[in-house]
Amino acid sequence: MDATRKKVEKMASGESNQLVKQVGEYLVASELARRNYISATFSGNVPYFDIIATNSTSGKSIPIQVKTIKNGGAWQFSIDKFIEIEMVGNKQILKSIKKQPMNNLITVFVNIGLAYGQDEFYILHWGTVQKIIINGYSKYLEKHGGERPNKKESKHCSLTTRDLQNYKDNWKLINI
Repeated sequence: MDATRKKVEKMASGESNQLVKQVGEYLVASELARRNYISATFSGNVPYFDIIATNSTSGKSIPIQVKTIKNGGAWQFSIDKFIEIEMVGNKQILKSIKKQPMNNLITVFVNIGLAYGQDEFYILHWGTVQKIIINGYSKYLEKHGGERPNKKESKHCSLTTRDLQNYKDNWKLINI
């Protein structure tokens, strides 16, 4: 196993999950700089977003949330972050969609590659993320008669690169 792969695999350990997050934020900040945006990272110290990107000409800014995984993983969520859930017996009933945490919030999903230059970026509005996750979760529940097969009360859901393929390198979305 080469040294780069060992470093990336070590990044997935419990002690370095923070490093994975930090790498993702700085990769996004670097990509933004390549596109002539000024960015400030907050390293998880601000609710709802990790970076503010600013157009130095117009002075307009946009908040960006960064979600990072290492190559081959999935981004993990709880469905109740996106929609109200009611338990009726063992069945989960999807109720009203939750309000977005901020207007114009952009989410950049980063898939850290095994070597330099193999990183992937998926860029979409928070509302689109919400729709994708709710749609996938709804289909999962339908497939299982409204009940989670094992832990009935679990709200776990995830996204993979396959779920986000239409948004790969969608940097044009950040147009301020």
